[in-house]
Amino acid sequence: MVPQKIDVAIVGHFAIDTIKLPGNNIPFVSLGGSVAYSSLIVQFLGGTAAAISKIGGDFPTSYLKLLEQKGVDLVGLIKIEDAMTTQFELEYGPNLSTRLLRLKAKAPPIALPDLPKGLQAKMIQIAPIAGEISREVVEHLRPSGEILALDPQGMLRSFDVEGNIILHSNMDKRLLELIDVYKSSLEEILAVTELSDVKSALKAVHDFGVKIVFVTMGAKGALLSTENTVFQIPVYPCKKYVDPTGAGDVFMGAFLTELSRKKEPVWCACVASAAASLIVENVGATISATREEVYQRAYSLYEKEIKQGFTL
Repeated sequence: MVPQKIDVAIVGHFAIDTIKLPGNNIPFVSLGGSVAYSSLIVQFLGGTAAAISKIGGDFPTSYLKLLEQKGVDLVGLIKIEDAMTTQFELEYGPNLSTRLLRLKAKAPPIALPDLPKGLQAKMIQIAPIAGEISREVVEHLRPSGEILALDPQGMLRSFDVEGNIILHSNMDKRLLELIDVYKSSLEEILAVTELSDVKSALKAVHDFGVKIVFVTMGAKGALLSTENTVFQIPVYPCKKYVDPTGAGDVFMGAFLTELSRKKEPVWCACVASAAASLIVENVGATISATREEVYQRAYSLYEKEIKQGFTL
């Protein structure tokens, strides 16, 4: 049973990722999907996470055991034995500066009957990766969370016959009227708003009533827009740069964990950046560090490097 007022409930498909990194001839297979990275970082930071997802009969038992061992509540996980789990192939270019992403299989969408009864959460993160969440599901979830957060990447993706992603701008923008926290890449927010510059795009998202807006920009960090002010959140300098898969999902999960504790947004964003820096130092959805190291990195960002960008 989902605990009362869980900290963060994440909705979206788990995935099986086949990742090819530069210099490695043999790709490795890893647990993937925004719901995986986000729920694991919530638990890592001492929060409580629930996953609402669908998987196929091919989903490895070892992944389920890992999630259970980490304390992720899986009451909202539905397994369809004769279906496939959503699967992606990810191939990174030299210096990890480019990435090719191909969809190889897709699980059934998450429908209203799949949602756990009596769900109550401080934060609900809508995190589709391949069009698995409808507006109807989001509307149904809205009363179940104090804060509703959205990463729209899976709502902006269509796929050609080979599984290659085609970014489109067909998302129903009225969905943003339900959202409190929004996060996407620069390319994605420009697609959502159909605008050509980030300042106009930020304002357009806020105009729907969204209180907090993030734009992630890879090695350039992220923009945090809240209360008419935009802050530049830097990337924490990593000890090594191994695998960037899931960094944005960890960012969102860490941010929401701190926000569930009523921390102010700039601090939450520093924790998010710190957590993302640790995930890229490892392969797959693992962190070889302590919770204290996350907060040490966050404090160094918070005390020295946060700059106010511009005013909307």
